Amino acid sequence: MLKATIIVKLKDGIDDPEGKSIKHSLNLLGFDSVVNVHVSKYYEILLDLPKDEGEREVQEMLKKLLVNPVIHEYELRVEEI
Repeated sequence: MLKATIIVKLKDGIDDPEGKSIKHSLNLLGFDSVVNVHVSKYYEILLDLPKDEGEREVQEMLKKLLVNPVIHEYELRVEEI
């Protein structure tokens, strides 16, 4: 069994409206020291595949659905559990 952990973030320079909205709300709540918020997505996918095949399959998931390479960067970790 494999566990793929993926963190998807917006690239530097890409507008993050959700992060801006959260920052604004935190400031309104009195958290004046917050100067910026970046929102990321965290995926944890369990696979019943050998490691090399699982890594290839997760790469396909990233290309086909989870990541837009124009605006996103990601971190991927695949481990046997």
